[in-house]
Amino acid sequence: MTSIDVWKQPPYLKPGDTIVGISPSGAIKDLAAVEKAREIVRSQGYNLALDKHWNAHYGYLAGTDEQRREALLEALTNSNYKAIIAVRGGYGAARLLEAEDWETIFRNNPKWIIGFSDITGLLWKLARLNIYSIHGPVLVSLAKEPEWSLKRLFNYLQGHPLPPLQGEGWGNGQAEGWLLPANLTVATHLLGTPLKPPLDGAILALEDVGEPPYRIDRMLTQWRLIGAFREVKGIALGRFSSSHASSHSWTVEEVLRDRLGDLGIPIVSELPFGHEGVNAMLPVGMKVRLDGDQGILTRV
Repeated sequence: MTSIDVWKQPPYLKPGDTIVGISPSGAIKDLAAVEKAREIVRSQGYNLALDKHWNAHYGYLAGTDEQRREALLEALTNSNYKAIIAVRGGYGAARLLEAEDWETIFRNNPKWIIGFSDITGLLWKLARLNIYSIHGPVLVSLAKEPEWSLKRLFNYLQGHPLPPLQGEGWGNGQAEGWLLPANLTVATHLLGTPLKPPLDGAILALEDVGEPPYRIDRMLTQWRLIGAFREVKGIALGRFSSSHASSHSWTVEEVLRDRLGDLGIPIVSELPFGHEGVNAMLPVGMKVRLDGDQGILTRV
């Protein structure tokens, strides 16, 4: 059973360390964004390396499974690399975990892995192994983050305290648990697979992009039908962007209230993370407090 007391923390970073960018999912589309990210990483006192396959293309994937798996393995085992950031999301990260003894590799090479969206597959695999990781910007979105969000990410990588996040509380008091962020669509497809961590004691943090309200309804209904919310202590909701409703439709906000509002647990919405806007980093596995009355997510 997952416990917030037995997690393994990768080493914090020091000025001059090297962060490596890899592409475990979709093929890169915006080369200029990567160069902007390189300058940001340098301005924070770090070096940015890019894996040799980072700009590969194989259909909609950033290279073959073998190339992307090789990149992940090299990033983990090369002692020159102190943290790993995904170049972008898209699709394909879960395919890498079909092969290799990743449990042993991850346990023997704990490093911060940073990303969101499709990178949920890697973050959830690490959570299943009780290894901390970071739900946060990918390289191509790094330049879009405001200064406070960049400071939040890079300060955390050095071990500094994490400021709370403010959202809109739905009530039901407070709960403490271990933080499990995810893209809702990706996470829904991981339910019932070996990548899904136990949900007992979790504070879920969910976001999504481009999903119309009825599809969000369908996914949350699946979670309800299989009992996935029963052991969850609270739910933190980020941005559900580009969720266009057709005529005679509920809005995404109405769907979230309808499908989650009766769970009897603290829920906070409108938190600043997700696609198409500020994507404040969230520490996967860290003990947090969710205040459903005050609308605050705080690290304990």
